[in-house]
Amino acid sequence: MSKVKLSIALVGAVVVIAAAVGFQRGYFSEPAKAATGGPGAFAMPVPVTKVAKKTIPIYLDYAARTEAIRNIALQAKVPGYVLKQHVEDGKDVKEGDLLYTIDPRDYQAALDSAKATLQRDTAGLDYAKGNVERGTSLASSGYLDKNTFEQRTSNLKQSEAGIAIAQAAVKSAEINLSYTEIRAPFSGRLGRNQASVGTLLTPGSSTLNTLVQLDPIYVTFNPSETDLAVIEQARAKGKVSAEVLLPGEGNAHYKGELTFVDNTVDRATGTIVARATIANAERMLLPGQYARIRLAVGEKADALVAPQAAVGSGQLGKYLYVVDKDNKAEMRLVSLGPTDGSDVAVEKGVAEGDSIISGNLQKIGPGSPVAPLPPK
Repeated sequence: MSKVKLSIALVGAVVVIAAAVGFQRGYFSEPAKAATGGPGAFAMPVPVTKVAKKTIPIYLDYAARTEAIRNIALQAKVPGYVLKQHVEDGKDVKEGDLLYTIDPRDYQAALDSAKATLQRDTAGLDYAKGNVERGTSLASSGYLDKNTFEQRTSNLKQSEAGIAIAQAAVKSAEINLSYTEIRAPFSGRLGRNQASVGTLLTPGSSTLNTLVQLDPIYVTFNPSETDLAVIEQARAKGKVSAEVLLPGEGNAHYKGELTFVDNTVDRATGTIVARATIANAERMLLPGQYARIRLAVGEKADALVAPQAAVGSGQLGKYLYVVDKDNKAEMRLVSLGPTDGSDVAVEKGVAEGDSIISGNLQKIGPGSPVAPLPPK
C-alpha cells in the first residue's frame, strides 16, 4: 500500500509542475508580444503636440519680498485728547480722508482770540491813517509842528506792524486748529488703532495708527553680479517689464517694471539690491510677503518649443517621448532652455515637426505602441 501511495504522489507532483510551467509560459508570452509590438499588441491612445518654432521671451527669476512705497505712523502735531476715530481699523482710505479728531475747543478759542486782536489792531490802524492824512494838510499849512507829524507817522507804521503780527497769529491759530483733524496724507490701508477715544496725545511721541500705501507696491530682490550685466543691457534698450507670482501660483497676476538697481554690489554675497514697482489695484499684495519675480530681459527667436507637461525626468536627465514612424514611443534625452507659460524651449534632442507625446506618460515606456489622438 505504501508503494502505491508513493507512486500516486509522484504522479501528482509531476502534473502540478507541468501545469505551473505551462502557466508561466502562457503568462510571459503575451506581454512579450505586446512589448515588442507583435500581433495583437495594445496601442495606448496618446495626445501629441508638434514641435514648432516661435519667438519666446527670456526671463530671469528671483525670490523676492514685497515692500510698501510709503509706510508712516500717524502722530499728532498738537497736544490734546482723542475725540473721535472716524475710520475703522484695517480699512482702505483715500488721500484727504478724515481719520481722527482731537478735541478742538482750546484751539478754536485761541483762533477766536487772535481774530479779535486783529480786529482791534485794524481799528487802531484806521485811526492812525486818519491822523496822518489830517496831519499832512495841517503840517503843509504850518498849523502842525514837524515833531507831532512825525509822531503820527510813526504810530501809523507801528499799527501796520501790529496788523502783520495779528494776521500771523490768526494764521498760526488756524494751522493749530487744522492739526486737530488728522487726515490721510495718501491713499492706503489703516492698521490697528493704538489710541482709544479719550487718550491724551503728546506731539512726536503718541502714535494713533499706521498707514501703508498698497498701490503700487515695491517688490525687492537680489540679482547676482553675473546677472547684473544682462539686466543693464536690457535697461539700456528700454523699460524692463516684471511679473510677480505668489507661492503656489502658476500664472503671473501682478505686473510692473524694474525701477531701481542699487549702486553697490554686496561683497559678502555677490548680489545687488534691485526693485520693481508693481501695480496692485486689487490690493492683494501686502508688504512683507514672499514672492517670485520674473524680469523679461530679451527674446529668443526661432526657439523649438514643447509643452512643459510632456517633459519627464530620469537618472539620465530630462527626456521627451516622440512618436516614431512605426507609431512607437521613442525616448529622447533633451536639453531645455527658457520657459514661456506652459511651453519650454528645447535646445537639443528634437527637431521641428516631431510629434511629442504630451499625455498618458505614466502608461507608456520606450518602444511602447501608441495611437496618436487627433489634436483638439
